[in-house]
Amino acid sequence: MTLKEKLKKGPVFGITCYTGMASVVECIGRWGYDFVYLDLEHSTIDGLCNIERLILAAKHAGVSPLVRVSGVHDSEIRQVLEMGAEGVVVPHCRCKEDVEKIIFNAKFPPMGRRGGESNVRAAGFGVNGFSWSEYTKKSNEDTMIIPMDEDFEFTENIEEILSVDGIDAVNFGPVDYALSVGAEVGYKITDERVDYGYSRLRAVTKEKGIGIMAPVVPSTESDLRAAIDRGINMLILGNDMYHLNQGLGRIAKEVEKVK
Repeated sequence: MTLKEKLKKGPVFGITCYTGMASVVECIGRWGYDFVYLDLEHSTIDGLCNIERLILAAKHAGVSPLVRVSGVHDSEIRQVLEMGAEGVVVPHCRCKEDVEKIIFNAKFPPMGRRGGESNVRAAGFGVNGFSWSEYTKKSNEDTMIIPMDEDFEFTENIEEILSVDGIDAVNFGPVDYALSVGAEVGYKITDERVDYGYSRLRAVTKEKGIGIMAPVVPSTESDLRAAIDRGINMLILGNDMYHLNQGLGRIAKEVEKVK
């Protein structure tokens, strides 16, 4: 079942991978999470060859790979999708034209103008009765398009931005959104300006049937339930470095007791 199909049935849960370790991606999958969020914007993951390795690890472990690309670039979006990513997350979308470029580069005609090649993983390398019409149709249906709302300009242009056909969810980034309005930075939405941005997003996405992705850190039961009640249905439960630090910190406190 694709991530898009799972999302139709209820909230989905995932972890971000910053370390670029295939074993970490596999572990995330083995624990039964719905998606792994592979990051090309803020992480040390070096290039598309390493992303391909992580996508393969995700598929091996049965977890859906989403890739946060570095921008609306044609070749990068096309390549990660051809490698087998189930969707792209695109940072700092501030206007309708940004999202139109994503659709143009990620979808085949008639929705966009993504370049085609059959000798790629997403096309099954063109074997076993490959059909161009079936491949392009299924890719357009299954590929998730997730622009990021992390700037006040998104809120200013939200009606125009979300009028673009093909958006499956919007990734709300509270840290960068707070930075854009000069608010105190954090995953908790406490500043009224950030809360206003999220509230506008929730209202418009609900009207249009578009999902919301957002971080929920810490990921306690009460925090998760509160996030779902606020309309978030793609929940990012922190990242591998965060959880490593949390674990190491707990052990360090125990060590201090016996020193």
